[in-house]
Amino acid sequence: MNPTKLSLIDADELARRLPMPRAVEALDRALRAGLDPEADVSRTVLDVEAGHLLLMPASSSSYVGVKIAAVAPGNPARGLPRIVASYLLMDAATLCPTALIDGSALTLLRTPAVSAVAVDHLAAPDAERLVVFGAGPQAWGHVEAVRAVRPISSVGVVARRPRQAAELVERCRSAGLSAAAVPARDVATADVVACCTTARMPLFPGAAVADHAVVVAMGSHEPTAREVDGDLVARATVVVEARGAALREAGDILIPLRSGDIGPEAIAGNLSELVRGAVEVAPGRPRLFKGTGMAWQDLVVAAAAVDGSP
Repeated sequence: MNPTKLSLIDADELARRLPMPRAVEALDRALRAGLDPEADVSRTVLDVEAGHLLLMPASSSSYVGVKIAAVAPGNPARGLPRIVASYLLMDAATLCPTALIDGSALTLLRTPAVSAVAVDHLAAPDAERLVVFGAGPQAWGHVEAVRAVRPISSVGVVARRPRQAAELVERCRSAGLSAAAVPARDVATADVVACCTTARMPLFPGAAVADHAVVVAMGSHEPTAREVDGDLVARATVVVEARGAALREAGDILIPLRSGDIGPEAIAGNLSELVRGAVEVAPGRPRLFKGTGMAWQDLVVAAAAVDGSP
């Protein structure tokens, strides 16, 4: 590695360097090697006129990195992405810049890859029916990611906007999958459910989820917003990226916790514990993975894109 040479990695280059299965593998390998999600630095949020700036730093023995993400709720009306981001990767020994990466593309890669790590350790080996809530880039990313770890053959798309739902259905069909727009009640037929929305209220009744199914909720990192209800949280074996992050940011966990529907013991473990086999996954109960997005994930995936190491 030459710490004085700065690589510029756009979305296409990132996809070339690190296909989804390799991103999933890099995250799983880092967790098996002892990465502790609980040691991650909390994101800093700055309110600005157009929305929010999020600063997400992380470090390892090889690299230091920081993502600057901007969340602009008014952008979609202008035909622009709601979230835009940049990622700077630096050599740990010298702090010289190593790579400047399209942070939005990095987020679109690492978020579903993290979900896939959880699904790989929670879902039945023969899981083949995926139901996705949302029809944006993260929804497609989760189709790719879950497909990388399970033999998915059928995708149901639940979305508010028919045109976007139809586009995602067609994209799935072009990738060789059976796909259709479906109502929310189709969670009852799913082996895996991926919630990829900006919803602030539960998307479906938790009681409808099959006992063997895995639900991934990754659309929110706000303590007052959630995609799943307290019934599901109470029923499920709950795994989070990190307990600290979940108890700061995850409304899916915090809202039923505040209401008394669950206690802190409802969290069975974090992602590192799951990967290392330290989480007891109860039979006959659904499994819930709640993600909020953490800086260590960006660093692991960025490092893997640069040189294949965490």
